[in-house]
Amino acid sequence: MSTTHATLVLRLAGPLQSWGDRSAFNRRETRPEPTKSGILGLLAAASGRARDDRIDDLLGLQLGVRVDQPGSLLRDYHTVSDYRGRPLPQAGVSAKGIQKPTSPAKHTHVTQRFYLQDAVFLAALHGPAPLIDALAEAVRRPAFPLALGRRSCVPTQPLLLAVRPDPLLHVLETEPWQAGDTTRQRHRRTATVRVPATLDDPDGEDSLTDVPHSFAPRQRHFTSRRIHHRWITLPTGYTPTHPADTTETATGQGASSHDPFALLGW
Repeated sequence: MSTTHATLVLRLAGPLQSWGDRSAFNRRETRPEPTKSGILGLLAAASGRARDDRIDDLLGLQLGVRVDQPGSLLRDYHTVSDYRGRPLPQAGVSAKGIQKPTSPAKHTHVTQRFYLQDAVFLAALHGPAPLIDALAEAVRRPAFPLALGRRSCVPTQPLLLAVRPDPLLHVLETEPWQAGDTTRQRHRRTATVRVPATLDDPDGEDSLTDVPHSFAPRQRHFTSRRIHHRWITLPTGYTPTHPADTTETATGQGASSHDPFALLGW
């Protein structure tokens, strides 16, 4: 591209997403919108980077996330036991490095996993044009499987929307609304919709601790970033031509010509 900076535009949608920033073994939570660590992890996987590879170039990207369809929270309830009937091990280990059995003996352990279902986000990353172009090509032809936070959360298409030469906020304000058909149907008589957005901003009024320094399993730690929250008004694509007109006139850029989840109301 001819400009020095550009913006990568992604559509993050799928049956399930999970964007955790604090979790314990028996409780894996999700934030209501994608984390910076999760999105950078997706781009690192697309680029073919190993977990212990450096990600300094990705850390400088400015991130903005627009919530086009918030979805709903899903709790997945699990119980864990030893198939041999033995007590479950505890976190502590013996002098030989072997996990000790629970005392008193515990044969069942309850775990919970939380997901976002039917959510659609527009994520925009602004940075040097050569890096943005390389990341766009990586998303088109990913080296590793891509996931929406957790490995089991597979994205639907399209994932890559565009590379724009515009600033981050302009992209968030002008990219078409990406909500699915069911959400569009609920707004079929509305000309515009207001959606929340979060942007990286050094002078922002809030902060999030989701900036990774490394994805290496033994060196994972995070720092904070300042963010700014705002509301963005987007056209739905509906243009009333008659008071009794209830026909939705636009399918939206978020619709795909072939999507296996279309029958589920996407």
